[in-house]
Amino acid sequence: MEKTLSDGLPLPQRYGAIATIAIGIMMAVLDGAIANVALPTIARDLNASEAASIWIVNAYQIAIVVSLLTFSFLGDMFGYRRVYKTGLVCFTATSFLCALSPNLEMLTAARVLQGIGGAALMSVNTALIRLIYPQYQLGRGMGINSFIVAVSAAAGPTVAAAILSVASWHWLFYVNVPSGIIALLLAMRFLPPNPQGAKKQSFDLPSAIMNALTFGLLITALSGFAQQQAGIITLAELVSALVIGFFFVRRQLTLTVPLLPVDLLRIPLFTLSLCTSVCSFCAQMLALVALPFYLQSTIGRSEVETGLLLTPWPLATMVMAPLAGRLIGRFHAGLLGGLGMLLMLTGLFALAFLPGTPTDVDIIWRMALCGAGFGLFQSPNNHTIIVSAPKNRSGGASGMLGTARLLGQSSGAALVALTLNLSATQGTQYALIMAGCFATAACIVSSLRVTQALPEN
Repeated sequence: MEKTLSDGLPLPQRYGAIATIAIGIMMAVLDGAIANVALPTIARDLNASEAASIWIVNAYQIAIVVSLLTFSFLGDMFGYRRVYKTGLVCFTATSFLCALSPNLEMLTAARVLQGIGGAALMSVNTALIRLIYPQYQLGRGMGINSFIVAVSAAAGPTVAAAILSVASWHWLFYVNVPSGIIALLLAMRFLPPNPQGAKKQSFDLPSAIMNALTFGLLITALSGFAQQQAGIITLAELVSALVIGFFFVRRQLTLTVPLLPVDLLRIPLFTLSLCTSVCSFCAQMLALVALPFYLQSTIGRSEVETGLLLTPWPLATMVMAPLAGRLIGRFHAGLLGGLGMLLMLTGLFALAFLPGTPTDVDIIWRMALCGAGFGLFQSPNNHTIIVSAPKNRSGGASGMLGTARLLGQSSGAALVALTLNLSATQGTQYALIMAGCFATAACIVSSLRVTQALPEN
């Protein structure tokens, strides 16, 4: 392949730009997982019930989902660098506000604002990578990004436990302040600008409102279902999401540059890659939420042993993601993704049918197989989603990538709740079988992409 050196950033600037992307995404992903570990501590300190404290997590996740596409659109319109820097300022300031919160209400409100800042970071990070790396090295950039996300997600519980062992829960948020300031200084110095969006592109406020209501109600319904709220409330939220979503999509079809990039969904390669992403993240979340229940409740492992036995999954992903990034361009993304999902589904079904008294080795190799498969899939798939969109729509593609991930994860968590409600004894096995089925669907859909020509842009 001929190497085009005219695009991307020169090496010294590229390192600085990747550093600010790494710090920003690490903070946003860590804060999605770090609060889970501290929930009991925060609830006791703020005199809140365990049920009410769940909103510390839900508020952050819902805020990200409802604003992700809006920020990706604004990135296409005003520049990814500008949106990213705004996200850093918002995330850093609201992290400080979270740390100072004296009660649950203020902390929840601060987490909503923090989620908005996190959405700004997540919405354009892959679009920025497209500008940072030369085209022939874009796969490597996507691999590094996948590596950072995997490390951050895996490190969340460990980082939280380490901070809580020496300081109060407030420091879970204080640590973001110096990191955010460093990332902002790097962003001001190194992040590249992108060409201004098309002149016909304008922000449509009704679309933003309908987007927030559609995805907000959908995630709230899934979260409520997982928490066993009244069925009539969950049904009302789901029906409302579908009705508003119908009118939302109809409106997008009339816009030249829509907020929900339905124009990009007309690209078969883009749509197939998005479907693969939703299925894969649903499979991943089904397994990662169900496995701790299985390891502790079914086979009697301790919390520490559970954490260690889960570690091979993210470790294998961390190793495989950069390697997969280097394979992009040599092999079709559909082939790499299909092979990755084949490895993952094999590992998931192997976990679902573990021996009655499994050894550590029995569990470890299955975990590693799942993680390696996911790492082999993720980088090529993310790369394909971004490059299959026109360059001036990279923000929309990046936003859809993040939305697919969050929808898959939320659906997976809700399905675990369903399986555990259906059977207290076999629920985790049902969840793992269901995870294997979603990975199988992802494998099939990914393999269908082999017939699609990869774009040259």
